[in-house]
Amino acid sequence: MASPSTALDPIEILAVATGLIYVVLATRRNRLCWVAGAVSSAATAYTLLVSALPLQALLQVYYVVVAGYGWFNWTRSATQGELPVGTWPYSWHLVAAVVLTALSLGTARLVATGVQDDWPLLDSLTLWFSLLATWLQARARLENWLYWVIIDTLMAFLFFAQQKYWLSALMIVYVIIAAAGFVAWRRRFRAQTVPA
Repeated sequence: MASPSTALDPIEILAVATGLIYVVLATRRNRLCWVAGAVSSAATAYTLLVSALPLQALLQVYYVVVAGYGWFNWTRSATQGELPVGTWPYSWHLVAAVVLTALSLGTARLVATGVQDDWPLLDSLTLWFSLLATWLQARARLENWLYWVIIDTLMAFLFFAQQKYWLSALMIVYVIIAAAGFVAWRRRFRAQTVPA
């Protein structure tokens, strides 16, 4: 008999399937990505409730909320013309990195003393930087995909270490799709900035 971590858990499979739909639609800038993302995040949050990654479960709940914001933002822009791909100044990334790393260190210390968390620092780093990357994606900022390449790589390791093999595999697919999303959005960004 398969162990619980390797058995085909229907909720985890739902999370993976809708997660794949989410990233494919997001790279195509289709607003339905937010619906798929909300379903995937809700299913993932439920799956992670039994795992020793409390911040990841909390992060998934945040994703459900942000999916509503993303849907609203992309739907509003669809009625006003396509939401253009933008960028952030390098200095903003630097400030964000310093602030989020400090927050991660503080959160890791709190989590390590308060609840069971097998990877408090990595759990905290992926939490805080995922919040930023999700917000950047909802605002159609090009750099969101670069953040996701790094975050999803770390999360693939994290989920694998917790024997969440299906979610780990999904993160590896996310890394590939995030790289493709960056290329596609960069092409669109360059087309926007070229004078007609």
